[in-house]
This record gives sequence, structure tokens and C-alpha cells, in this order.
Amino acid sequence: MKVLDNLADIEEKIRIACEASGRDTKDVTIIAVTKYVTTERALEAVEAGVLNLGENRDDGLLEKWKILKDRPIWHFIGSLQTKKVKNIIDKVAYIHSLDRISLAQEIDKRASEPVNCFVQVNVSGEETKHGVKPDQVLKFIKELQKFEKIRVIGLMTMAPLTDDQTVIRKCFKELKKLQNDIQSLQLPASPCTELSMGMSNDYTIAIEEGATFIRIGTALVG
Repeated sequence: MKVLDNLADIEEKIRIACEASGRDTKDVTIIAVTKYVTTERALEAVEAGVLNLGENRDDGLLEKWKILKDRPIWHFIGSLQTKKVKNIIDKVAYIHSLDRISLAQEIDKRASEPVNCFVQVNVSGEETKHGVKPDQVLKFIKELQKFEKIRVIGLMTMAPLTDDQTVIRKCFKELKKLQNDIQSLQLPASPCTELSMGMSNDYTIAIEEGATFIRIGTALVG
């Protein structure tokens, strides 16, 4: 299907989810996850009106950036090796996978301006997933305050791949609670106003639980 048609379907589901939870659709930003598609398909998404693109590998991002440059707003959404920071730091507006001090140090070293970062939290506890353990998040964010170029705008997580909506919802609820705990600290460099959660299979649940950025791949661009 055309991206434009997929986008219309997704926007309608976003509208319904927002209505059900008393939210405004303007509070939800769609990130088209283009890691498995061609640059041409990514361009189709941009031309359909998707302003934000997400890549999880530096080489994939650089390949598409050569063609699209700064037409979209770029998000790095995958696990980021410290040695790869230099490749993407001047091309992305957001990093969704800050999960260790060594990565924060490298971002702080390489960035010319403060970087909008999401702290990745492993809410599900799955060994295959990256992220800070929930009970370590507050400590981790306090440690990040010493870095001038790190701005924690929010938290990111991935729910388990399951059909059990109760499990998925519980995961997103826990991230929302962590966000509230961080906001109560009123840390100038960590406003934590955003939640990056929800993908093709669970974004409507994520929206109902407070997601402000949803990362849509298969359902949008294939």
C-alpha cells in the first residue's frame, strides 16, 4: 500500500485512541521507522507528510541522509555504540537510546549543542532488550546532570512482543509513573516531558497510556 493510505489509517486510530483517553492528537508525533525500507520508500513517507524518520543503525541513517539530508527530522532509535556517536551526532535531532554513562560522555564530547535524549528503560526486564533497569532510572538521570550537552526530554521503552494487552499496558503504565517521578525532581536539564513508546502492534495502547512519540515501521512504510 501507499504510505499515504497507511498514514491515513494510522491517524484515524490515533484519533480514536486520543479520544478514548481525553488527549489531543497534536500531542502525538509519528516517527516513521525506515530501517528495513529503501531510501525511495523513506522519501515517499516524507512526501506523504511524515516529518520524523527513525533509524536504528548509523549506516542506514547515513545512507538515507545523503539523499534526504535535513528534509525530515532524524531520530536515532536503536542501541548506539559509543564509537558510532561521531557518525550521527550532527545529523540527528533526537537520540532515543541513552542507557549508560559512557554513551553520555561520548555524546557530551562530540555534540556542539545540547542533544535531546530519551533514556531507554528496560521496563519488561527482558534480557534481549537494552535499557536502564526501572529501579536505577532516577539515579542514572541524576548522574546525567553533570553533562552540559545532555538534555533528557523523556523516557523510551519497548513492550514485550505479545498479544496480551494487559502485559503491554502494564509496561507503558510503569514508564509513565517513572516519568512522573522524574518530573517531580524538577531537574533543569531533564524536563522529561515526553514518552517514546508504542510501535506498529501496540501504539494505540501506548497513546492511551501517555505516549507522545510513537515509532511506526511495518504499519506505515512496510
